[in-house]
Amino acid sequence: MNTFYYLSSCSTCKRILKELNLPETIQLQDIKTNPLTKKQIEHLKQLAGSYEALFSKRAQLYKERGLKDKTLTENDLKELLLEHYTFLKRPVLVYKNKIFIGNASKTIADVKMAVNE
Repeated sequence: MNTFYYLSSCSTCKRILKELNLPETIQLQDIKTNPLTKKQIEHLKQLAGSYEALFSKRAQLYKERGLKDKTLTENDLKELLLEHYTFLKRPVLVYKNKIFIGNASKTIADVKMAVNE
């Protein structure tokens, strides 16, 4: 399923969503009001190659909990992603079995190319 995972309270996510002008075939999922399921997280990991690729080290909880000083396994990262939406690097788009993670300008350019093919 083509899905755009974002946080509705995030100004960057809102700006990107507006900029992309996504087709109606892409389902929008606000991860704060509709948290990711275990099945969704596992699917995202399969597309991304690792939980680390999906994990945001910029999250306030990451710093508050002192996680940067710990060695986190893939399973630890999975549990954190399931525990709180803030740990997901945002936004994430799954489109035609390809995954686009984060808000880097190159990623957004790649998304634009993919959805406008």
